[in-house]
Amino acid sequence: MSFQAYLDAIETKTGKTPRELLVEAQEQGFGPGTKATPILAWLADTYDLGRGHGMAMVHVITKGPTISDKHVGTSGSHADAGTELWLDGQAGRPS
Repeated sequence: MSFQAYLDAIETKTGKTPRELLVEAQEQGFGPGTKATPILAWLADTYDLGRGHGMAMVHVITKGPTISDKHVGTSGSHADAGTELWLDGQAGRPS
């Protein structure tokens, strides 16, 4: 599953865009420098997200929407289209 696919699945499960969840996380006091454990606990308790999906949000919350280009331009299940993740919802994502 690509990084973006994880974020899309999170939106489908929670009904909230990754950006909305990012804002909520910031309201909870989470951001750069926050360890994964409290963020994962909050996401599990509030949205019933598992570790894999939670870790995708941990990255966005602690490091922002830019990812490594390790899988960009590759084929396979982990391939992403670019290094910038789309946080504003599946419906509005440019094609």
